[in-house]
Amino acid sequence: MSGQLRASVAILLLIVCASAIAANKPCSGSKGGIAGCDGDTFLCNDGSISASKKSCSAELGLRNEARPQSLLKQANGCQCGSGNYCVGPRGGVYCLTPGGSKSYKRK
Repeated sequence: MSGQLRASVAILLLIVCASAIAANKPCSGSKGGIAGCDGDTFLCNDGSISASKKSCSAELGLRNEARPQSLLKQANGCQCGSGNYCVGPRGGVYCLTPGGSKSYKRK
């Protein structure tokens, strides 16, 4: 491989790696971006919550936005964005998206 071709390949690899790293953000991809915070959890534009371990209120520079999150035994009242989460039969903590599917919190 010539020196110029190696340099071109190296630059191309750097661009691909940089874009892959930049795409790894809360609510990226099909989730449509960040709609806001649900306490310390990122609320995505598709109504689900992000699996990110980062604190939403700290990342977005919001103060006193973290609120206690209550855990419910029944699915009534645990819509994503409400601050309430349900506990599944195996101990998973989730909220319900506007489409009715479960969005689980990371442990």
